[in-house]
Amino acid sequence: MSISPKDFGLPPRTVLEQLDEQTIAIIIDRKSRIIMADGKKIIEKAQKITATLPSVAVVLKTSAPVCSKTTKLLESNGIELISRT
Repeated sequence: MSISPKDFGLPPRTVLEQLDEQTIAIIIDRKSRIIMADGKKIIEKAQKITATLPSVAVVLKTSAPVCSKTTKLLESNGIELISRT
């Protein structure tokens, strides 16, 4: 189920999806690699979501390859990666 990013103060181009009652996914659908700069932006978005809804978990759902350092950064900030095929 799609969620409006405006509810969390995020840019309108951000795609959010409610996976279940306790999980919100940030969707990134592109072919290019997700690098560290992207990872920092994802963490900022996740922090805005958890500031509004503290009880939800934020995950990243993407079909793009993710840099190994970025994967470690996201996981250390509590953001799980879900492969989208």
